[in-house]
Amino acid sequence: MAQKRDYYDILEVGRDANEDEIKKAYRKLAIKYHPDKNPDDKEAEAKFIEAAEAYDVLLTPEKRQRYDQYGHAGLEGMSTGYGVGINIDEILNDVFGEMFGGFRRGRSRQGRSLQTNLEITLEEAYTGKEASIEVPRIESCPECEGSGAEKGSTVETCPQCYGRGQVTQSQGFFTLQRTCHRCHGSGEVIQKPCRNCNGQGRVRVKREVKLKIDKGVDTGFEYRLQGQGEVGASGGVPGDLLVVLHVAPHDRFKRSGNDLITSTKISFVQAALGCTIQVNSIDGPNQLVIPAGTQYGDQLRIQGKGMPRYRSSSFGDLVVHVGIETPKNLNDEQRKLLENFDEVYEDTQDSGNGGFWDKLFSLIDDKDKD
Repeated sequence: MAQKRDYYDILEVGRDANEDEIKKAYRKLAIKYHPDKNPDDKEAEAKFIEAAEAYDVLLTPEKRQRYDQYGHAGLEGMSTGYGVGINIDEILNDVFGEMFGGFRRGRSRQGRSLQTNLEITLEEAYTGKEASIEVPRIESCPECEGSGAEKGSTVETCPQCYGRGQVTQSQGFFTLQRTCHRCHGSGEVIQKPCRNCNGQGRVRVKREVKLKIDKGVDTGFEYRLQGQGEVGASGGVPGDLLVVLHVAPHDRFKRSGNDLITSTKISFVQAALGCTIQVNSIDGPNQLVIPAGTQYGDQLRIQGKGMPRYRSSSFGDLVVHVGIETPKNLNDEQRKLLENFDEVYEDTQDSGNGGFWDKLFSLIDDKDKD
């Protein structure tokens, strides 16, 4: 009987290797020697099994301690239960996770969940909408109903594993289990594969999915549609579909939480005297009162004219940033009036008198009488 190789040498790691280093080393060897990549290669298969055996021992604290202390003989002398029944598929899934779900082929498992992005307008986020999304996904083959076999053909018990889906192999005092490569773990072989899906039982299609979008949603909001992902292998339940919303930028409004921000311009006379103007919210025109003495950059609010709060009857506010337009191309009469206004304003500032507005209105009245 050939002498067994040192487990540290097999994985090419030091005797002080930690868990991550052992996993990384095994991952490299598993990919290199996996039977799927080396069909009918007995040498590669032996190295693949040897690496799994080394990984199992070095990653199990009790086994590694005995091995470090007594070598291979220490494992042979362990109590019943140690070193027996290593499942290579479980090791592979522990190391590779869902990325290499193919190492568990043939076993029923949930289908892959999908994610897609959906862009909507601010108006659609305001009113809500019914959306249709075209999703490419894997579904059961309609021709063979997921069996993988052509209609009228037979499905037989796998002669390699006798329907168990796994084969066992003794390696010294280890019993190693792995997925049967004849039936890929299903326990059955198809004599005449379905031509529509090439015997896979699944096909890729584009499917239209309906989605009801609520009022008040915002960018980053997610809808999880259960069972709208890809169908599972070997009769596994479908995964989910995650829809992530993106609200497109608007040319007139900026959103801040449930408030909408917009801007408007008024003349400096309107700002000084006050007035009422019309401002558009997302659902139409509204009256906005401009208080006398409004300054450039002031923010005025129209309550309840912002976005609807998600699953609530209340609304945010419309916040209006006020800009003041400076007149251009003044005629002589306008210029003289403003100069007179400036003199009155400076006199009022210097004297500290409170009759500024009286003087201003008097000046305007005198001009109207001329």
